[in-house]
Amino acid sequence: MSRNSAMIARTAVGNASAARRPDPVTEPRAVRWILTGIALLFLALFLVLPLVAVFYQALAKGVAYYFESLADPDAVSAIKLTLLTAAIAVPLNLAFGLAASWCIAKFEFRGKALLTTLIDLPFSVSPVISGLIYVLMFGAQGWFGPWLANHDVQIIFAVPGIVLATIFVTFPFVARELIPLMQAQGNDEEEAAHVLGASGWQMFRRVTLPNVKWGLLYGVILCNARAMGEFGAVSVVSGHIRGQTDTMPLHVEILYNEYNFSAAFAVASLLALLALVTLGLKLLAERHLSAELSSARDVPARAGPVGSSSAAPHARAAHSVQ
Repeated sequence: MSRNSAMIARTAVGNASAARRPDPVTEPRAVRWILTGIALLFLALFLVLPLVAVFYQALAKGVAYYFESLADPDAVSAIKLTLLTAAIAVPLNLAFGLAASWCIAKFEFRGKALLTTLIDLPFSVSPVISGLIYVLMFGAQGWFGPWLANHDVQIIFAVPGIVLATIFVTFPFVARELIPLMQAQGNDEEEAAHVLGASGWQMFRRVTLPNVKWGLLYGVILCNARAMGEFGAVSVVSGHIRGQTDTMPLHVEILYNEYNFSAAFAVASLLALLALVTLGLKLLAERHLSAELSSARDVPARAGPVGSSSAAPHARAAHSVQ
């Protein structure tokens, strides 16, 4: 009895000391208000205020001048070229990202780490250097320049060079969003589909692809935003031929250097609207993506006792294949 009494006394003392000890994750109200105010002030100065300034300057000469600036033939040409570049680069990066992420996340092979490193290469190389690489390869004095000139093929200072530079700087986005998602989901459902007789294409189309649809959309949104807003690499390979090889960011620079500020900000406002739309779609995709990652991590916890862990993937795979 004395031993039990001593244990009860020590437990009571421990509980009392724990009750007196402050919670380490809480802060005084003044500190919370100060930190929140600093964060809101930072957002207002560096995000909200520049966005307001863009639309204010764009409409400084009136709504009529705003639409006249957007209807200018050079502006229309820049908008069309930007949309064309994104329409080519994004689907190609989508196909590459799907293939690369499926290969890296679902299979083991020699050179896997090297492939993952190469996918991250555009993140570590300056966009200007990326554009210069294509100039050194396809320019008039480049490796393939004389051959291209003899066959009347122009890549640098033309649309193909802009598309190539944009593809290079944007191709990691889709793959980098899908690789961790596929790795978190594991191979159970694909293996179950294979056991049930699904072919490789059926397994990819009916099992893998539906599981990563929101992560894929998230990567495509980021890829499209970067493709339309890319400046450095495109500036090097475009040649700044007005009305022919100028994208929207390059056209904004030309107008700004000519002191045509209202027209420059009018075109820039389109990119700002694209950023706002991208942010909304990004939040939507991010919400669904976080739900998919949480469900993928919770699968072992919901599997139940030994012997039942493969039942859920087999059931889902059977439903998908059928």
